[in-house]
Amino acid sequence: MHEYGLAEGVLATVRQRAAGRKVAGIRVRFGVKHAVDEESMAQAWGFVAEGTEAEGSAVALVTVPATLTCQDCGLTAETTDVLAVCPGCRGENVEITGGDEMTLESITYEPARTG
Repeated sequence: MHEYGLAEGVLATVRQRAAGRKVAGIRVRFGVKHAVDEESMAQAWGFVAEGTEAEGSAVALVTVPATLTCQDCGLTAETTDVLAVCPGCRGENVEITGGDEMTLESITYEPARTG
């Protein structure tokens, strides 16, 4: 599962930004080309976050589609299938661009305890 490697990379950024604050959840944007499985990512996140300020935090994924451009009919469309055919002419002469993003979109922190 490549999700463990991705989770480790995200965790490094989260820990740097959290600066010791308790993390409640994160939201990450992955391009469709990363083929991230939500269940596998949640499992990997739980494992790598254990013992850190992100332990027990939730991970939400946003899948970013790629752009398909048909070289035959000129149609441009979004796709979540990196092996797509043109939805207009059904041709296979397509160019797939984008869909390789990986962005930590947000971090939600636990409320500060006063007392």
